[in-house]
Amino acid sequence: MADYPVPPFDQQKIAMPGMTVEMNPVPDHGETTYKGSGKLQGLKAIITGADSGIGRAVAIAYAREGADILISYLEEEEDAKETANWVEKEGRSAILMPGDIQSADHCREIIDTAVREFGGVDILVNNAAHQASFKEITEISDAEWELTFRVNIHAMFYLVKAAVPHMKAGSSIINTASINSDSPNPSLLHYATTKGAIQNFTAGLAQMLAGKGIRANAVAPGPIWTPLIPSTLPEDSVKNFGRQVPMQRPGQPAELQTAYVMLADPLSSYVSGATIAVTGGKPII
Repeated sequence: MADYPVPPFDQQKIAMPGMTVEMNPVPDHGETTYKGSGKLQGLKAIITGADSGIGRAVAIAYAREGADILISYLEEEEDAKETANWVEKEGRSAILMPGDIQSADHCREIIDTAVREFGGVDILVNNAAHQASFKEITEISDAEWELTFRVNIHAMFYLVKAAVPHMKAGSSIINTASINSDSPNPSLLHYATTKGAIQNFTAGLAQMLAGKGIRANAVAPGPIWTPLIPSTLPEDSVKNFGRQVPMQRPGQPAELQTAYVMLADPLSSYVSGATIAVTGGKPII
């Protein structure tokens, strides 16, 4: 078992959306630990927010399982290129796709690019998210509220709607929800609200697509050590991040890899409409 870092961490504040190299400690994405076994051999995957954090960990795992990856990201060029390097080290293709998924047109462009370059889409991982912390509802501007919904849930709809016509039976859609879907943190009110919507979207989508043989599931992470944390939370919260769960530490992105691989694996053919909790021992009921 890996000896992962435990709080207290150094107080740190990095500019949004955050760069991996600026974090202390630097997150573990499974670079040296994840071993593939061909579970996704020859499949074509799109991962949003794949430049860093959970998205990078999933990209590394999928590449080692044999998948080609379209890496969707906002503007973090250095981080995205690092993810692409890990994918290409496994002999898999990596397409870098910068842009803002708030735009329905950009979401359609992501799908069109994957179809054009890869010949199809087998796995869609909707992982990108916007988060910010506020103590009072009056501090949340209308623009901030709308931005959070456009990035976290509207984009998910645009991407799924564009991808489904190109997905064959056996394909998989995986949406990143959150422990906030069931246990909302009041300081993350708008973020938590979108995460609840994602869980319902996933449950309804699984039923809607069952007849096509396309599965839809969600992963609900607990506190995970990614650039989102020191770039969006107060420094005192960062110092003790992860202590609120029974394991008393944040999870590392590497610790989510097996959940995303399992849900993408064609052998998980009867798993749809599920939410997999990766929460450090805090139950989601």
